[in-house]
Amino acid sequence: MTASAPYQLTRGVTPVREEPFLSMPSLGRSMVLTFDDGPDPLYTPDILKILRGHDVRAMFFVCGQRVADHGDLLRRIADDGHVVGNHSWSHPLLPDLAPSRIRAELERTSELIERTIGTPPLWHRAPYGAWNRRTFEIGAELGMEPLAWTIDTLDWREPGTSAIVGRVVDEAEPGAVVLSHDAGGDRSQSVAALRQYLPKLRRSGYRLTVPMR
Repeated sequence: MTASAPYQLTRGVTPVREEPFLSMPSLGRSMVLTFDDGPDPLYTPDILKILRGHDVRAMFFVCGQRVADHGDLLRRIADDGHVVGNHSWSHPLLPDLAPSRIRAELERTSELIERTIGTPPLWHRAPYGAWNRRTFEIGAELGMEPLAWTIDTLDWREPGTSAIVGRVVDEAEPGAVVLSHDAGGDRSQSVAALRQYLPKLRRSGYRLTVPMR
């Protein structure tokens, strides 16, 4: 189920997955935009402005360390109706950590998100897309489903705005999940690319939405 309104919290037992969701095929001719590593005061506000201008909701997988410094930005993300996901506290390679450290990374971040916006995250994404059994188990215990992606913009390489736009437009398909970043480096190309490919996707008949649980 999807919507363009804020996501709603539902309680229940979250299953332990063996792999993350890669796409959202049940969404029909829709796509999901996701942004990792933020929030960042330099780039996140511009992304929010672009999304607001097109009345589009997205998913923001945030790092606890950054939320600790920019809680006001997280509240702006939530107030605009976007889905807030857990991207760990300090962006480590989770499979390299002991189970207690994995739990601390995810649990501490979920607790801070809930204190900041009033609801805990229902989705999580492992840094670098590196998952293991304990990550899935702990995420499920915390009530979160794992989400990966189908379109990697590779914006962290700073390949140029046109390259990012081309990758998104060329690989667009129903149910696709697009990975971009709003922090972790110079994300000016990511912002400029979003400004270009978002209207292109909409003119191609795609609806940009978010999954609901």
